[in-house]
Amino acid sequence: MAEEEAKKIEAVEETAVETPETEEKFAKAGKKSKKHVEEVKAEEERQARKAEAAAEPEKKAGPKPVTRTRLERRGKNYRKANEKIEKGKIYKLEDAVKLAIETSPVKFDATLEMHFRLGVDPRQADQNIRATVTLPAGTGKDVRVAVFAPLDLAKAAKAAGADIAEDEEFTKMLDKEQLDFDVLISTPQYMPKLGKYARLLGPKGLMPNPKAGTVTTDIEKAVKEAKAGKIEYRVDKQAIVHVGLGKLSFGEAKLMENINAFIESLKAQKPASIKGQYVKSVFISTTMGPSIQIENIYN
Repeated sequence: MAEEEAKKIEAVEETAVETPETEEKFAKAGKKSKKHVEEVKAEEERQARKAEAAAEPEKKAGPKPVTRTRLERRGKNYRKANEKIEKGKIYKLEDAVKLAIETSPVKFDATLEMHFRLGVDPRQADQNIRATVTLPAGTGKDVRVAVFAPLDLAKAAKAAGADIAEDEEFTKMLDKEQLDFDVLISTPQYMPKLGKYARLLGPKGLMPNPKAGTVTTDIEKAVKEAKAGKIEYRVDKQAIVHVGLGKLSFGEAKLMENINAFIESLKAQKPASIKGQYVKSVFISTTMGPSIQIENIYN
């Protein structure tokens, strides 16, 4: 009897172990759905973590970063040169040229640059200034000139000093993206052949243009002018004209000749439709050197 009772008890215990606990039942939708219950639980855990973080003591912030001025971020030679320029002073043109030469911080033969802020609207066709001028003393650069013209004109251009003067062979060079030149001159009848290369030449400023004098029938004259120091200038989107007017090794006299020639050219480009000041401010500087404001030479 005792053995039979013991076997019954063991059987009941085994049955209790094998029978799984009743799983929690969820509704298919609504607040009692499994998804909603999990979302509520996750939100409670997030709020608990947030409360714990708020209870922690605040960490002390480190020292504020030191912000240096633009001048302090410049090189030693630049800062030394800048000390010679009086802050807020507007110089006469001749004095500014002399000071620019004196404050050049570089060891190579730097270029004298001028920057004119104009009162024009470049979006207007008649105020989008673009012109050329031949500098009496030249630019101080060895300008490489290429000519794309019929064979007879190409030979004349070569005799006038062109570095590259080709007929149909020139397009083969462009196909290989060989741009070993600084100025490209073409005849009007050959311009359609350059149309397919506009995306190659345009962004580099090498596409011939009648306003720049690089689309012409007088190829020899154009080559000689380009070699002699003819430069093209144009106003940018901010209504500023940037131009290089010779090397510092030219000396003050030759630099002034170039500056005066450019000023006269820019005066001649004043649009008739402009209202107010034509030139708002003028600055002069050298390559990598500090800028110097000069008196408004138009007023």
